[in-house]
Amino acid sequence: MSDLKKKILSKPMNPWKSQPIIGQAPMDGVTDAAFRYITDLHGKPDVLFTEFVSVEGVGNGAVRLLNSFITHETNTPIIGQIYGTEPHHFYTVAIIVAELGFSGIDINMGCPDASISKRGAGAGLIRTPKLAQEIVRTVQKAQKDWSNGITVDDIALRGSIRKWVSSHKPKDNPRSLLPVSVKTRIGFDEITTSEWIPHLLEAQPAAITIHGRTLKQMYTGQANWEEIAKAAEMARTTETLILGNGDVHSRNDALNKIQEYGVNGVLIGRASFGNPWIFTGEEVSNKVRLETALEHCKAFERLTPEGHFLSLRKHLAWYCKSFRNSAHVRDQLMRVQSSADVEKILNSVISTLE
Repeated sequence: MSDLKKKILSKPMNPWKSQPIIGQAPMDGVTDAAFRYITDLHGKPDVLFTEFVSVEGVGNGAVRLLNSFITHETNTPIIGQIYGTEPHHFYTVAIIVAELGFSGIDINMGCPDASISKRGAGAGLIRTPKLAQEIVRTVQKAQKDWSNGITVDDIALRGSIRKWVSSHKPKDNPRSLLPVSVKTRIGFDEITTSEWIPHLLEAQPAAITIHGRTLKQMYTGQANWEEIAKAAEMARTTETLILGNGDVHSRNDALNKIQEYGVNGVLIGRASFGNPWIFTGEEVSNKVRLETALEHCKAFERLTPEGHFLSLRKHLAWYCKSFRNSAHVRDQLMRVQSSADVEKILNSVISTLE
């Protein structure tokens, strides 16, 4: 593994080539640069995703949003995920994602957050299939244009955005047609898999990841894998891959679901919190977990020095469990301000676990 760098691999790889795929699901507020680095180092999933980025925000000059595209040098395909409702902004940000050297672009059509879905983005696009198709095709066109030579210098961008991209893009970034994928759900307020998925298949994305819940369900109840299997059957005669997502608890569970439901792969979400080893199936000691928690904090400070360190407190809570006095240790960790604070607390605990 290379040292931490703020550049991604200069030779994008097709993330959908090898199957079955067991990857890390994109999650807002979770899958930032440090989380992906740790997951990559200890879990080696088949594919990684960034947090989603608002295309309208970037199009209107919000440079800070681009920090979600900071990542580490790796041999694992990383896909940049974006969301919004305005096709022309999708075109712009799709060019940016390609310039930054990602291995693919994923369009979020599944986020259930009310502030996003109520304005028609995320899972809100399930209600506007024609717009959803237009967005997929717009991003596909952007990738074709980029592979034919268009750069960020050829599109309208705020100077601050252009400067950020210029300072973060890899020096060697061979032009290739990046695959465009979609992440969505089985419906908005009710299950509409049979009506919704064919609209997406018409746009011919490289892959569709389906979370087995409706927007109305959020993350409650059980994921409906029968509906995911239904989508996989619909895609059987197409070139689009179908991945399932929802309630995957282990690597063996992922492999079983791939076999049982006929999908091309699975993305693991919440079960990976504090557990990057889920992708290998390895069981590690509490000592290793706490050492990794500290490593995660140091990676955060190095990769995103301007990031909000307090966002790591939830990660620390996920790592810190199932050992004597873990509740007390978690309570202490909820007050940390830096990796130095974390190290002081965890070193004394780690010494007792040796």
